[in-house]
Amino acid sequence: MSLRAASPPVNGSVGPLERGLAVLRELAALSALSAHGAGTAVRPGDLVRATGLARSVVDRVLGTLEQLGYVRLDGREVSLATRLMELGNAYLNASGLPDALLPFAGRLADALDESVSVAVPDGAGVRFVVQVTRRRTMSLAFRIGDLLPAERCAPGALFATQWDEATWAAWRARRAADPLDASFPAVPPRPERDGAPGPGTPDPGDFARRVEAAGRGGWAPDDQLIEPGLVAVSVPLRDPAGRIVCAVNVVSHTSRHDIASLGRTALAPLRDLVPAMEAALAAPAAGGPGAEPPPAGGGVVGEDPARLAKREMGAGFLQSLARGLAVLRALGSAVPPGPGPEPGPGLPARSGLRQGVTLTAVAEATGLARATARRSLLTLLELGYAETDGERLFRPTPRVLELGHAPLAGLGFTDIARPHMRELVGAVHESASLAVLDGDDIRYVERVPTVRIMSVNITIGTRFPAYATSLGRVLLAGLDPDARAAYLAALDPRPLTRHTLTSAPGLARVLEGVAESGYALVDEELEEGLRSLAVPVRDAEGRVAAALNLAVHAGRGTPEDTVRTLLPPLRAAAARVEADLRTASAHRPHGLGARRPTGV
Repeated sequence: MSLRAASPPVNGSVGPLERGLAVLRELAALSALSAHGAGTAVRPGDLVRATGLARSVVDRVLGTLEQLGYVRLDGREVSLATRLMELGNAYLNASGLPDALLPFAGRLADALDESVSVAVPDGAGVRFVVQVTRRRTMSLAFRIGDLLPAERCAPGALFATQWDEATWAAWRARRAADPLDASFPAVPPRPERDGAPGPGTPDPGDFARRVEAAGRGGWAPDDQLIEPGLVAVSVPLRDPAGRIVCAVNVVSHTSRHDIASLGRTALAPLRDLVPAMEAALAAPAAGGPGAEPPPAGGGVVGEDPARLAKREMGAGFLQSLARGLAVLRALGSAVPPGPGPEPGPGLPARSGLRQGVTLTAVAEATGLARATARRSLLTLLELGYAETDGERLFRPTPRVLELGHAPLAGLGFTDIARPHMRELVGAVHESASLAVLDGDDIRYVERVPTVRIMSVNITIGTRFPAYATSLGRVLLAGLDPDARAAYLAALDPRPLTRHTLTSAPGLARVLEGVAESGYALVDEELEEGLRSLAVPVRDAEGRVAAALNLAVHAGRGTPEDTVRTLLPPLRAAAARVEADLRTASAHRPHGLGARRPTGV
């Protein structure tokens, strides 16, 4: 089955969806440049200039995207919200590549002690969809969703062996329009002399020769094409019809390997894994082609959430934009992960490539009429964000990843939590902190203070004994029973104030209560006059990975008042952080740095 981009439809465009995607695309590009130190905060006026749209149109688009949770508006600044990663996740889910290949990439990275990535073709460029990075002082900064020029990376030469003349023409046009690669924020610009590419810049003929060599040899090298010091080798993975689906890339730097030694070290293990990886890609995914996705709009089947939001929010809400983005999400939910072949010793079974979803399934998942869903699909096809087999199946393309996925994929845990902590502090006017367990202590990893004459003064990195803090008790209560018992058996609690609980059996009973109630209140046990209330923050697997608290002066009401007024907004903030963590961790784990207590 060939899933090619469709021809532009007749009368297919949904104006608000097209304009909304243009704003998202430019916001993502500007955000990526800012993240790489090439710009400042993004403002609506920047998007007006970048898109050519009227300010009123940009404002309506941004207002709708804010209501959907995809952007944040803070005064005069606009930023991407973690929830926007739902769109990129739709492509990653639909492709099946992370599910099928991440275990192999991890195994190969461990065996070679080098970074391993998986890339897919995106027009005349190359986009990364899997990344397993070795943590070193000199390490890769590529993110899932980053786009590279085909001629500046090893996978590009492999993909170009299958380019048709139209793709070569698009590549030449892009090179002519952007000779310095300024439109690729993920890579350093080419060397320049008098505004033109300088010495050391590969010419088009050199790329053509490398493509021909890749076709003959079945692999491709990258000898410092992206930047000096970086070397890589890449091999293709093919579908049952022999078409290259993606490329697996092993990356190192010249302090460890030159291109010849990397080839000698990595090519044989790479090639040995190719049959198993291709078998994983070819395995039928659970549910089969055209399987129905779950509801994409968050409501029951048959309900149109965009219509409800329009009724609630009025003329400023762009219903067609919301519906189109719901259709895009639904394309990624067609087939849930399921069993595939066993890829080898120590590796879990994974599902294979997804086949697509029908119009009927999309309409039912989103609660839209078939005609409405079809109009959105036609627009997504025309703009290159979806593709079809020409008959009945649709799926998203790698281009969806340009809608902010790469900048957001670079966020760490505290980056994800910080906006929600600021919102919490703005609502309750008390200081909020986030901590992880570090041995027998808690360690503060993020803090948002409030402005008061008398306020709590704690800095990031501060450590306190876990037993005497609300944050610590939440984290200890989240341990499994054996680990908690081992911690208590080794504990020698000392009084920090006259209120500190120092009885190990008493602390055990308190921790049982915290585990049952889901929160901890500590009143003047760490410091006289300080009261704090904490709740757990769970990772994508449901484990307690961090704790979030509010700290107040004990003189402001009773402990019961504190729980009654602060626990609901605190829990709501933790739930928002957890939701964003699930979205951000769908295809990339977020290590929080927590360590078990000493002796556990």
